[in-house]
Amino acid sequence: MELRFVLDPELTVDLREQIVSLWTDVTNAGGAVGFVAPVTREQVRVTADGAFAGVVEGHDRLLVGYEDGRLVALLFFVGNRFVLKDHFCVLKRVMIHPDCQGRGYGVALMREAERIGRTVGWDALHITARGGLGLEAFYERCGYKEVGRLPGALRVAPGDDRDEILMWLSLD
Repeated sequence: MELRFVLDPELTVDLREQIVSLWTDVTNAGGAVGFVAPVTREQVRVTADGAFAGVVEGHDRLLVGYEDGRLVALLFFVGNRFVLKDHFCVLKRVMIHPDCQGRGYGVALMREAERIGRTVGWDALHITARGGLGLEAFYERCGYKEVGRLPGALRVAPGDDRDEILMWLSLD
């Protein structure tokens, strides 16, 4: 199957609920999307509402991917909100439903983000990854380069601090 991508879908109540469900499922399967499992829908909803506000206000953009009408992929293009950084964009909350892992959907999502970035006219895309999960290897396969680390910046549990890995994809 293939993903059907939609950029800037209407954020209906139903889509918001689907996103919260996806985000919860991804987190509880071990995904590094802003939380540590276990997490409830209510916990995710608070952060999701902030992300939705950025989209509604026009600062950020949302890219979703559907498989047979089911939401299975998404990411946010988050604006820097700083004029000296308007030439690049930050990708956040990159996620693929756990049931769809291993089908190439992650690479397809990143390729679509790159295509959109070029179309919009950004010079680069920036993403951060949680250390200790091997995520940087995935992003490197997608063309991103590690440009730095913040040692121990992410405290996932007492005594379990992880590096925040800074990655960059030039679109020149």
